[in-house]
Amino acid sequence: MAEPPIYAIKNASLAFGNNQLFENVELYINRGDKISLVGRNGSGKSTLLKIIAGIIEADTGEIFLQPGIKVSYMPQEPDLSGFSTLKDVVKSGLPQNNADTEYKADILIEQLGIIAGQNPEKASGGEKRKAALAKALIGEPDILLLDEPTNHLDMPTIEKLEKIINGFRGAVILISHDRMFLNNTSQTTFWLDRGILRRNDKGFKFFEEWQDQVIEQEIIEQKHLNKKIAEETEWLHKGVTARRKRNMGRLRRLQQLRQERKEQIKRTGNINLNIEEGEFRSKMVIEAKNVCKSFGDRDIVKNFFIRVIKGNKIGVVGPNGAGKTTLIKLLTKRLDPDSGFVRIGKNLEEAYFDQNRITLDPKKTLWQTLCDKGDHIWVHGSYRHVVAYLKDFLFKPDQAQCPVAALSGGEKNRLMLAVALAKPSNFLVLDEPTNDLDMDTLDLLQEVLDDYQGTILIVSHDRDFLDRVVTSVIYMPGDGTVTEHAGSYSDLLKKLSEKQAPAAAVKKATATTAKALPQKNKNSAKLSYNQQRLSEVLPLEIAKLEEEIRLIETELEDSSLYTQNPQRFDELTASLSEKQKTKEQKENQWLEIEMLKEEMGKEEMGKA
Repeated sequence: MAEPPIYAIKNASLAFGNNQLFENVELYINRGDKISLVGRNGSGKSTLLKIIAGIIEADTGEIFLQPGIKVSYMPQEPDLSGFSTLKDVVKSGLPQNNADTEYKADILIEQLGIIAGQNPEKASGGEKRKAALAKALIGEPDILLLDEPTNHLDMPTIEKLEKIINGFRGAVILISHDRMFLNNTSQTTFWLDRGILRRNDKGFKFFEEWQDQVIEQEIIEQKHLNKKIAEETEWLHKGVTARRKRNMGRLRRLQQLRQERKEQIKRTGNINLNIEEGEFRSKMVIEAKNVCKSFGDRDIVKNFFIRVIKGNKIGVVGPNGAGKTTLIKLLTKRLDPDSGFVRIGKNLEEAYFDQNRITLDPKKTLWQTLCDKGDHIWVHGSYRHVVAYLKDFLFKPDQAQCPVAALSGGEKNRLMLAVALAKPSNFLVLDEPTNDLDMDTLDLLQEVLDDYQGTILIVSHDRDFLDRVVTSVIYMPGDGTVTEHAGSYSDLLKKLSEKQAPAAAVKKATATTAKALPQKNKNSAKLSYNQQRLSEVLPLEIAKLEEEIRLIETELEDSSLYTQNPQRFDELTASLSEKQKTKEQKENQWLEIEMLKEEMGKEEMGKA
């Protein structure tokens, strides 16, 4: 007999004024469900999540929540005001007056790498997001609701979150634009589309196949009833299906481009490089040789070499603070290297996209935003009618004369892309272009970048997007080394895991051998008073140092610090080096004591 649901909604409807978000919605949640909630921007996903969280009420409908079930909700924009530190944010998720469970905060802080002592007002978007996630998790809820949890997180943290969710015993509902994240975590899919909620008992990786089946069935039913296919359906659904079919062809072309990039990398490292020098010179966009850059004692880039050829589409990946933005500045000559050189090709027209830097005038119409005079815009070598160009970015013809102020957040993102990509360029630099974009807009951006004839540098944490767009990936682990891998981000992950497996085996074997060796200075079968005391205090001292190191590294991530306050920069780098050395010494000291305790324990067992 099937276990009853822990949460259910029946015949729920909600409207804001004349806008009917959804009606007759029915859903149920079972214990342990891992659900992805998908739909276009403005379809009501976040609103539905708030209804489940009990924050707002539906206009109509019945709700059932099994007695004793705890629900925890993380909104898309968490409010962390009123907290002194990020640790306070995390602890606020615990039941009141329960000091005995505060250790859970320390576990999550360590697991997610949160800078516990940092003031939320000064914290980065990624640190705030991690603290909000920990707050939602700490109470061990039965139902966990997460709205865009991967926004502002770097790839290592997203991968940690995937493991947490997959090991979570309760039910989880996820709203996210990160396809790979949903692929790796969901087992059920809710699709909110034009006011109707559909359910598929398969994970998000099967969503596109399911979506196509639903669209095809809709078209058949409408034709059978001799009804004209609604403009909205044709514009949205047939467009989505057609784009996906085109993308299959683009994927094959991308594989060819990756193979070409692999050959280019081989040729640049070959002894017979001079044979190809003429070809490389004519197509060269960027040449960097032996590039080094450091801030104080911290190496950001060490002996980096690359030749970027016309048409290459290169992604830059690595954890927050690894130096990705610094590398982009070096390669575009916004920043000079400490040693080595960077050469840029002739007649390079660069367009730089950062959605945080592009401003839209809310009083202007979409037409005026793109074209102040006339009705045509010059795009990539030819004139396009403004309305036709807007249609490429999923805008309806009647929206051309609408003011920017009337657009939703997702529509404004699409318009910013349209503005940036309309600028004449043959070299495109994209800094986190996928933040806050819905999946339709991500599909659109992928298509535009695939058709782009120039060269592209992309900094992004969206793994699926990189897999679909780039010909190669520059990997920055954060230790100053920079390597280029010809292929997708998934290929890079596979390559790294293959390298790490033998290293882990060697480490394990070394540790086993070390334990088997006789220990020196074991004249006493009991730890001295000083050793016992150090065994207790060293872990606390190490944890404190780790937190201080994280705070310093976060402050050093500010690229303007070196030029605006060199004295502060020197102080921080000197302090960082000293604390790292002290931490290493204390770790070694603690390890020696622990090994001694283990050996003594074995001796006592042998005597018994």
